[in-house]
Amino acid sequence: MKYLGLDLGTKTLGLAISNGMIATSLKTIRYDNLSQLVKELEKVIAEEKIDLLVLGLPKNMNNTIGPRAEAAIEFKEMLEKLNYQVVLQDERLSTVAAHNYMIEADLSRKKRKEKVDSLAATIILQAYLDQKGK
Repeated sequence: MKYLGLDLGTKTLGLAISNGMIATSLKTIRYDNLSQLVKELEKVIAEEKIDLLVLGLPKNMNNTIGPRAEAAIEFKEMLEKLNYQVVLQDERLSTVAAHNYMIEADLSRKKRKEKVDSLAATIILQAYLDQKGK
């Protein structure tokens, strides 16, 4: 089974991929509107032969659903209408963790900006795989 991790931002979508054991950063898609994003995502899904999408759900720290989480849920529903199987994965602090990893690796601010979304998607997907494996 092949998995694609998704970290949905307001202008970018971070992608990570896995065959079921270890998640790896794939790329970041920049977008202006969701229909354009879905077209780009469909290309990746077809090229990589993805079976399951794991979409980060950015809940608030008190476990409530805010505007970003609502956007993720709407995006999930949009993808499900296209017959993709999508699961939501709690992603609280994944972007913070991604930034911290890159700071520890001494990456420049410019490199961190380029890679933060795909690394956050990797963290989201790996969390899902780790949970699933228990």
